[in-house]
Amino acid sequence: MIRYAVAIAGAGTAGASLAAEIAGEASVLILEAEDQPGYHSTGRSAAFWSETYGGPFIQPLTSASHDFLVAPPPGFSQRPFLRPRGAVHLSERGDTALLDQMLREFEGLVDLQRLDRSALAALVPGLRPDWSCGVLESSCSDIDVAGLHQAYLKAARVAGARLIFDARLERARRTGEGWRLETGAGGVQAGVIVNAGGAWADQVAVAAGQGSLDIRPYRRTMVQLRVDPPAPADLPLVVGARPPLYFQPQGGGRIRPGP
Repeated sequence: MIRYAVAIAGAGTAGASLAAEIAGEASVLILEAEDQPGYHSTGRSAAFWSETYGGPFIQPLTSASHDFLVAPPPGFSQRPFLRPRGAVHLSERGDTALLDQMLREFEGLVDLQRLDRSALAALVPGLRPDWSCGVLESSCSDIDVAGLHQAYLKAARVAGARLIFDARLERARRTGEGWRLETGAGGVQAGVIVNAGGAWADQVAVAAGQGSLDIRPYRRTMVQLRVDPPAPADLPLVVGARPPLYFQPQGGGRIRPGP
């Protein structure tokens, strides 16, 4: 039975990027439950890079990734992964509490600008009148999720990582030398297991005897709407503070709304 220093359960962006970073220093195996990587969480990403997404505790990590994503090393990618888009966070008339909180939380950390109704109308044509105030997050960008994911997978393979498909982790138990893993593709041994299962991280944890993490996968539906007149190509990402919603432009003048 082949032994690896590290076995990573999940070949999405989290698993692929970790493998790319450590494969040059240790033997790495990536176990992918599906017949292709990035089928779930990574493949269904809304594909925008926002410094405010996830709140002030996540913001330093997001901001730190900017330079790498804009100008990746030549050996990693020949093109940037970010394309400027901008985001407008909306609030209905008289309901500014969430926007005020956002401005306070990210003051001095993220470039945010308060917008009045006239500024909103110029940025988002056809906006309903009751959306009367907003905040502009100018640094928000489209991110090439698929390109970034493939670049990390390539870097991991070049560094020596092995990727196995249809290898769902079924059971893992501790041994004197680490872990013995039973997968859909057979058995392997590893010194360390990394849970990079995304929305399916709970299943990985249970299979390893660690108990439930109370992480649940939810079905997500993406729709594209053809609008008349067509949505401008430079329309910003539009995020509603309450209720939480967003929509963003797509090719052909369509828009894609989300929950």
